[in-house]
Amino acid sequence: MTRRVLSALALAALALNLSAQPAEKSIEKKDEVKPAPEFIAYPDDASTTYHTCEINGETIHYEATAGTIVLVKDEATEAKPSAKMFYISYRRTLSPGDEYNAKKEAGEDVPESNYPDATKRPITFSFNGGPGSSSVWLHLGIFGPKKVAYADDEGRPGPPPYRVEANPNSLLDKSDFVFIDPVSTGFSRAQGDTSAKEFHGLESDIASVANFIKRYITRNGRWSSPLYIAGESYGTTRAAGLTDHLQGQHGISVNGVILISGIIEFSTLRFGQGNDIPYICFFPSYAATAHYHNMLPPEHQNKSIEEFYKEAEAFALGDYASALIKGARLTQAQEDDIVRRMADFTGLKPEFIRRANLRVDQGRFCKELLRDKGLTVGRFDSRFTGQDRDRVSDTYDYDPSYAVIRSNYTESFNAYIREELGFESDLSYEILTNVWPWDYGRAGEARYVNVAERLRSVMHEQPHIRVFVGSGYHDLATPPLGMDYTHDHMQLADDLYENMKNHYYIGGHMMYLDKASMAQLKADLDAFYNSVPVGLVE
Repeated sequence: MTRRVLSALALAALALNLSAQPAEKSIEKKDEVKPAPEFIAYPDDASTTYHTCEINGETIHYEATAGTIVLVKDEATEAKPSAKMFYISYRRTLSPGDEYNAKKEAGEDVPESNYPDATKRPITFSFNGGPGSSSVWLHLGIFGPKKVAYADDEGRPGPPPYRVEANPNSLLDKSDFVFIDPVSTGFSRAQGDTSAKEFHGLESDIASVANFIKRYITRNGRWSSPLYIAGESYGTTRAAGLTDHLQGQHGISVNGVILISGIIEFSTLRFGQGNDIPYICFFPSYAATAHYHNMLPPEHQNKSIEEFYKEAEAFALGDYASALIKGARLTQAQEDDIVRRMADFTGLKPEFIRRANLRVDQGRFCKELLRDKGLTVGRFDSRFTGQDRDRVSDTYDYDPSYAVIRSNYTESFNAYIREELGFESDLSYEILTNVWPWDYGRAGEARYVNVAERLRSVMHEQPHIRVFVGSGYHDLATPPLGMDYTHDHMQLADDLYENMKNHYYIGGHMMYLDKASMAQLKADLDAFYNSVPVGLVE
């Protein structure tokens, strides 16, 4: 008898044996199967934990809370939930929280509160941009007590798994922080019969974040605290509008505004027919990129980035801007001179600049600068490079500067929120999600979006407000000159112009990836918090 026949008989015997088992056995097996666990979007209560960190040689005790605040519709009548907005807050304590709570429960003599005087302790509400981004970047990049760990001093992640580590440059010594995830980002979601689309617009987004802030300071007794708003990228658009909305709709005035990699007037970065402003605003950042990649003649390459950037900026605002304005009136000799000088500043080939009619947009620059080396440069941070499948195309396949940080921040945050902060949710934490179409409403009707006027207005109404602007030389998403151009055209009163200052750093959109820039940003923000007027003069 062959092996195949034996196998067939063995299988048949096994089948008969199984079919002969008592019915009770089958029932028992079914009873042993556990039901699938319930999907938990949000735990019943916020998670509060206590920690200690070291900043500038000082020991900081703090309370970390991860939770949600419910926004409602028809607040005066039905108060139906419309959204749950997720946040992580850090509040300084006078002593270790666990020890204080244990002594209090044991009936020992302890101070009534373990928090510093709220009237003297600032609170900063922070968020990122997109639109569609969670608050993770500023949180684990610069402000929070923990930061993402990098493999080198420029911010490369190295191989996974990724983790967070102590952040010696945290701002927790200067302010408490609340990191807000706008609706549809992070763990924040629309609720009930409210569509997420109702929050996907400039005005509705500003209104929802303002409502969150009002509810948070009410629930946590922070109405008397100095108040700061911090945003990055599109978060600066939100911050400028929010500062005005808080004042105009809720009577809440802020002390300071922090704009990292700002964009509050979109004509400075929207490349389009008839709009030459972006070509001017991006030019110094093209030059800084070429300088980093050693693509310049020696007379430029040997200069410091600070000196060279200023020279490129002067050319961009001067002869280059004049050439673009002249258009067809530019003589051949003038065009030849501009092409030559553009090539010297940017490392691009003269014939490419001429074919582009002196107008090289961001995408083409990223693809063209290192084309001969088969490399593209990053949009968020042009120090980073990548390789595309098609080396002759006009557009790049991916942004290498986003590719190096996405998984690092995503994995680090998800481990941190669960393992250290104790918040458990089965929802996907949306680091950067699609919220399009985004409704720009009255701010973008038949024009480029502009919220700079809102910031100017509130600065005139509340002249105590100070605005910190931080920009990266190698940022090809929101270049530094874009914010400088906007600042110079806001028509601020002469005595208020210096209340808004730009600070420049080596690095890109997230300049805090760079170790040296992160330390400098910390020092500059320390000085900012120290300089902002707070409270009545005694």
